[in-house]
Amino acid sequence: MPYRAPVADILFMMNSAAGLERGIADGLYADLGDGLAEATLHEAAKFAENVLLPLNRVGDQVGASWKDGVVTTAPGWPGAYRQFVAGGWQSLTGSADHGGMHLPQLLLAACLDMWNGANMAFMLGPVLTFGAIDALEAHASDAIKETYLAKMISGEWPATMNLTEPGAGSDLNPLRTRAERAADGSYRITGQKIFITYGEHDMAENIVHLVLARLPDAPAGTRGISLFVVPKFLVNADGTPGARNDVRCAGIEHKLGIHGSPTCMMTYGDNGGAVGYLVGEENRGLACMFTMMNDARLATGLQGVAIAEAAFQHALAYATERKQGRTADAALSAIIAHPDVKRMLMTMKALTQSARAVSYLTAGVIDRSRRLPDAAARRRAADRAGLLTPLAKAYPADIGNEVASLGVQVHGGMGFVEESGAAQFMRDARIIPIYEGTNGIQAIDLVTRKLPLEGGEVIRAEIAEMRAVAADLRAVNDAAFGASADRLADALDAFERATGFMLDRLKSSGDEALAGATPYLRLFGLVRGGTSLAAMALDAHRAQAASGPDALHAGRIATARFFAENLLTASGGLEATITGAAQSVLTADIALAG
Repeated sequence: MPYRAPVADILFMMNSAAGLERGIADGLYADLGDGLAEATLHEAAKFAENVLLPLNRVGDQVGASWKDGVVTTAPGWPGAYRQFVAGGWQSLTGSADHGGMHLPQLLLAACLDMWNGANMAFMLGPVLTFGAIDALEAHASDAIKETYLAKMISGEWPATMNLTEPGAGSDLNPLRTRAERAADGSYRITGQKIFITYGEHDMAENIVHLVLARLPDAPAGTRGISLFVVPKFLVNADGTPGARNDVRCAGIEHKLGIHGSPTCMMTYGDNGGAVGYLVGEENRGLACMFTMMNDARLATGLQGVAIAEAAFQHALAYATERKQGRTADAALSAIIAHPDVKRMLMTMKALTQSARAVSYLTAGVIDRSRRLPDAAARRRAADRAGLLTPLAKAYPADIGNEVASLGVQVHGGMGFVEESGAAQFMRDARIIPIYEGTNGIQAIDLVTRKLPLEGGEVIRAEIAEMRAVAADLRAVNDAAFGASADRLADALDAFERATGFMLDRLKSSGDEALAGATPYLRLFGLVRGGTSLAAMALDAHRAQAASGPDALHAGRIATARFFAENLLTASGGLEATITGAAQSVLTADIALAG
């Protein structure tokens, strides 16, 4: 069964996790009213299913190729990109001043969910352009905006993010790419970057590189990094591409997955220096780039959601058709009849929905941080978005891998064979916890920077919000919910105790907090995802009370119950690891020696 964009589930989650309908009513999402959200999602679904999906397999099997500095994408990809541009999809969230629609992050999140589910490798390029647009809108000079933004927002000139160098990956302190001031106010960039997604390709007439580099008199470390726009082609006075800039692709990586996406080694300044233009202030480039990186982190988490959804659909279709083994009445049956296969499929479904809920919740909070009329309310929402962003990257990224692996298991031996298609999901998903800041870095950011926000009040407010949902769940008298209320309450208790422990250790023993950071992020993901699924189930319950029994709503309640009774039960063990296992990590040198 080919991928089908789950529009109904997506719309329901947009309402339940992010308050779409409420936002339309109170003005936050006034621009999505009159059916615009639904209409846009249905059109995005058509693009996913009819344009992107047919190219997913050829992207994996043929991939991108490099020869003499020229990168050729898989057959059909340039044409699909032209359709993406013609459809106006790159302009969804860009400013109206430069041709964008200025629509909310929540709508973009839902579209990315579907587009990545159909063809993740293709969408890596547009995802980076969305983030680059936000970075230039926030930090670039008027001259840079007038030269580049309209073309970027239209999608005609896609963008890249150039951070990583040999020896300077997640830690940018050793960054060596140089920038020299030129007499005309521009800069000359020299150096090498690696792992540059879509750094070179044949899908557009120009590429806008956002490059981190260091000035000769810059302070040491990350305090001395500046950000530059470095176009593939310099721009003529009339706005057309002109002379080729001194930047080239020196090769592409041969990767485990996402074969259709060219991952480039970029060289700047072979012939005197690539012309670059400063974004923001000198030595303040990392702060500018973080605007792009934070957008990219939510988008990366959505890749995990999307791969999980696609892998689940693939496994469910196979399990429904594949006949093997006999049930209790001795009848030959499809494998979906076997309890262990049901368990795997429900784990896939419940994890996917929890990751979607976390992602959409975060997108909605980001919208509030940008759209609320009251400045104090925007600041509170920004703090909450800061708390949720590492979670929205790391938790769905892990879920994408776990669900894709379970998908291979459901297929049995055929899952290990490329012909079945299950293996590609697993290969493509493996990068998601690594790039845009590894999941370990997200856990460190969560614990060391985000938990202490406002003296811990931001995380306490999040716990209070989840407690309110748990109280509403407790008030429901319906056997369909099973032990959901008890399991959610237990999980929240464990999370609150673990949070108190972490806040205390940050004051006294930072290493112990770091040792528990990754299990803490996982616990946060489970309780935040489980609470959001409980809210979804409550919404479904209310809908059934108003309109009568409905199979989709019954399925949502069953999914939330499965998550609570089968997955939230890990909370106690995670708490024990967070609060009691630090020394076994910190003394691991004994075991690792030699």
